Amino acid sequence: MLMTIDVGNTNITVGIFDQQQLAATFRMTTKTPRTSDELGMQLRMMLSARQIDWTRIHDVVISSVVPKVMHALESAVIRYFQCTPLIIGPGIKTGVSVNSENPKEVGADRIVNVAAAYHLYRTACLVIDFGTATTFDYISDRGVFEYTVIVPGIEIAAQALWSMTAKLPEIEIRRPQRVLAKNTVNGMQSGLVYGYIGQVEYLVRKMKEELQQPQLKVIATGGLGRILLDATECIDIYDPDLAFKGMKIIYDKNRKEMDA
Repeated sequence: MLMTIDVGNTNITVGIFDQQQLAATFRMTTKTPRTSDELGMQLRMMLSARQIDWTRIHDVVISSVVPKVMHALESAVIRYFQCTPLIIGPGIKTGVSVNSENPKEVGADRIVNVAAAYHLYRTACLVIDFGTATTFDYISDRGVFEYTVIVPGIEIAAQALWSMTAKLPEIEIRRPQRVLAKNTVNGMQSGLVYGYIGQVEYLVRKMKEELQQPQLKVIATGGLGRILLDATECIDIYDPDLAFKGMKIIYDKNRKEMDA
């Protein structure tokens, strides 16, 4: 079995592949500091809770945008799973190229997403990742990651709304039935969610216009995408497992060199 670990600013998400099949997924928080022992034991316990024998994990691949977590996490994998993880970064084969003024600035999370999209669909794609930040990443039909737009995620917007105002409460982010609201909570939910949908639709439209690709395929991922999915027609495909698939694809491309 292959364990894929995606370390984001808010959550660490884990996917387990049994051959080519994604057999299980789970997540834990990123922000709480942990030792390598704590991380290793928590990974083992979560695998056991899903009836997966941790001794069957033969390899691990990690994509991370949180450097301070990596020493403990890499040590946990080596100590508790007896393998050296493949860490996605410079020098790793991904199947895509980056045409950027500073390619080193492009996070591993975005590389695995566009690599998965290009490998799965073999066409130009716009990949939207609804995470802590929301990223709009364009990859050409030649497999070149060329353009990006980055905006605050909907949770960041929500936290700014209630933390910077004296009387607005902390609320659940959910989509109300109507835009028009008769109370403060629904008004905040309406503004956050429908306002965010408007932002996404405008950016997708403008990117398509500037690229001169009106039929550009739009693929969304990230847990927060579920809130918006049914309320917009600008997203063609929603794939919550896109990052796991990208890590598996990159692992397969590098496996022969790892075994040599």
